[in-house]
Amino acid sequence: MKYNRILLKLSGEALMGNQQYGIDPNRLSLYASEIKAAFDKGVEIAIVIGGGNIYRGLQGTAKGMDRVQGDYMGMMATVINSMALQAELEKTGIKARLLSGIAIDPIAESMSRRKAIEYLKQGNVVIIAGGTGNPFFTTDSAAALRAVEIQADVILKGTRVDGIYTADPEKDITASKFDSITFDEVYAKQYGVMDLTAITLCRENNLPIQVFNMNIKGNLQRILEGEKIGTLVTE
Repeated sequence: MKYNRILLKLSGEALMGNQQYGIDPNRLSLYASEIKAAFDKGVEIAIVIGGGNIYRGLQGTAKGMDRVQGDYMGMMATVINSMALQAELEKTGIKARLLSGIAIDPIAESMSRRKAIEYLKQGNVVIIAGGTGNPFFTTDSAAALRAVEIQADVILKGTRVDGIYTADPEKDITASKFDSITFDEVYAKQYGVMDLTAITLCRENNLPIQVFNMNIKGNLQRILEGEKIGTLVTE
């Protein structure tokens, strides 16, 4: 395997499938099967999921919601998604531990670096919900923070597009895809891979990010086997 320990970042919106909101059971099942295939290869897997399919703090703020309150509501949305994925993984026979950046007993244990690493070494998938536990930080930033904490080899950002493009490929048919790109280029061109806080944290800790289409069956496993899929962001 190319990587021994990964942090898989999934968007909440991706869990909607073709729905307008909420969780699509078919998409949830697909993700669980993809994660199981990677897990069965012996890769240690931690997961951070967004909450945009249920609630986004910034959207609430735009409509007059207090930013701090809205961000905490968004964190709770990530907990709901994480609980759903935990249940789906357990249906496949995988032991999945749920940790959270915000205290939420008895649903999830409080996040700690040592606990997360210990669970990974014991053969569990570790799902980390609740963002960073603080307002004003996105789940991208939470993914970068948790990846650094657990000493992951890479962040694999599963999206609905197959990498980073010069423009939005869903809006611009002339957009071209990068096979690889540097952190400096991401900064300079503002490609929106992740928010700049997350990018900075990854850059400072020499943590690569690989962006790929999670909705294509087998992509996750192919990346772990070393195939060049998506776009790799490095120094």
